[in-house]
Amino acid sequence: MDATASGTPTIQYHNIPDHPITTIVATPVPTYERQQRHCFGTSSTPGEFPLAANPSIVLHVLTACNLDPQDLAKLEGTCSFFRQPANFAPDFDLCISELAALDMCQKRAIFKPMTTEQRQELKQKCGGSWKLVLRFLLAGEACFRREKSQAIAGPGHSIAVTSKGTVYSFGSNSSGQLGHGTTEEEWRPKPIRSLQGIRIIHAAAGAGRTMLISDAGKVYHIGKDSFGETEYGVQGSKLVSTPQLVESLKDIFVVQAAIGNFFTAVLSREGRVYTISWGSDDKLGHQTEPNDVEPHPLLGALEHVPVVQIAAGYCYLLALACQPNGMSVYSVGCGLGGKLGHGSRTDEKQPRLIEQFQLLNLQPKVVAAGAWHAAVVGQDGRVCTWGWGRYGCLGHGNEECESAPKVVEALSNVKAVHVATGDYTTFVVSEEGDVYSFGCGESASLGHNSAADGQGNRHANVLAPELVSSLKQVNERVVQISLTNSIYWNAHTFALTESGKLYAFGAGDKGQLGIELVANQTERGNPELVDIDLR
Repeated sequence: MDATASGTPTIQYHNIPDHPITTIVATPVPTYERQQRHCFGTSSTPGEFPLAANPSIVLHVLTACNLDPQDLAKLEGTCSFFRQPANFAPDFDLCISELAALDMCQKRAIFKPMTTEQRQELKQKCGGSWKLVLRFLLAGEACFRREKSQAIAGPGHSIAVTSKGTVYSFGSNSSGQLGHGTTEEEWRPKPIRSLQGIRIIHAAAGAGRTMLISDAGKVYHIGKDSFGETEYGVQGSKLVSTPQLVESLKDIFVVQAAIGNFFTAVLSREGRVYTISWGSDDKLGHQTEPNDVEPHPLLGALEHVPVVQIAAGYCYLLALACQPNGMSVYSVGCGLGGKLGHGSRTDEKQPRLIEQFQLLNLQPKVVAAGAWHAAVVGQDGRVCTWGWGRYGCLGHGNEECESAPKVVEALSNVKAVHVATGDYTTFVVSEEGDVYSFGCGESASLGHNSAADGQGNRHANVLAPELVSSLKQVNERVVQISLTNSIYWNAHTFALTESGKLYAFGAGDKGQLGIELVANQTERGNPELVDIDLR
């Protein structure tokens, strides 16, 4: 059991007496002929549970095994023992499965510092059950590698975060976005020393700026001080070359940030979405100036719905929500190309539920928002894409647009666990760690380079998913892919392995690959190991 410092009493166990091994071994074990299997009931009468006399042992096993919230719920339906009040602190009315869920929640970094009142509010928002709170927390961790190593392939610059929260940056630095106190390019990963003592759990990169989030929910900003029009246009009044705390977000415990072209969005610990800047034309349900730095809650259909992940495209936002009846996706913003997923190409000024997933009987698990197209991985491993289909980025074998999510049939034999999207480019990671890519082949960012001399047609567009065989050769399981999501910068791609190794390919003319290029090279077609350990 993990005894946290949150102030909430830990669950108490009965003492289990220790017996000498010799005594246990020497004691003859009588044989019993069981007349009735009490642990199984009938369709009308629940069975008995053999360990009912030792509930503390059961609680310890449930917690130590890190059971899925759905499994805990199934136990309640299987045996009345799991539904009855367990008479344990901190809540004597909770049943064993609820106590196990609460204890597993208390192990989560973002849950530990919450007050009792905040925890109860989150419980009610999630549906009134600690099992649902646990599902909410686990879903967030799975979506964007919270508290785990991660690599971000930004527009011209890159960010890498170790599992211990140390941040490295490299690449273009014209706005000071690398955080080293200068505007000089860096061709090798360099730690941001001013963050020493601060554990970063999430990073986001936009054109000319970087956002970092600590385990205390604080947001640090580097580069352009504008939260809107990151590519061109408004740039703010100054450049920030070392991490600065975002004062307007100091009262919000932030766990994720997403940077679009005209706006920035952040996600709070409680699952509320806030947006910063999108001009004065009411694009996100509220009016702001382009240089506005104040966060505005995204209300409408999401006002009382907890969100576990956000993803920002060029001019739209996706939100993965966790509700008692399952996971769902909402979209808001510009609808050109059908990228909002509602079967039309109209804009949405308020968040709107994408209903197509219900028709497909698909429970969304991870969302990704490319510049002009979007993708989702389902709990069953299916992949759906929609939006602009240029260069084959939807993976359906053509370049047609899809205005509603459509299953990528070419991946029907692949169980996907992760998806990443960029500017007309898509990557999918399978449960086995294999990587598939499709879409625009510019800058060799798809990783397809089959020629023996290394100069094959690596810039070819790919209309349907193809295995990235060059990553297969590293003989390691890939767990994350990140690629540039910008229409103004040549793309580069990162592949992070289970052991914390980072491989890079694609455009590298600004040092964004973290490796030195030779002669007149501007890109690398094959994945190359970056000299950094992200464990």
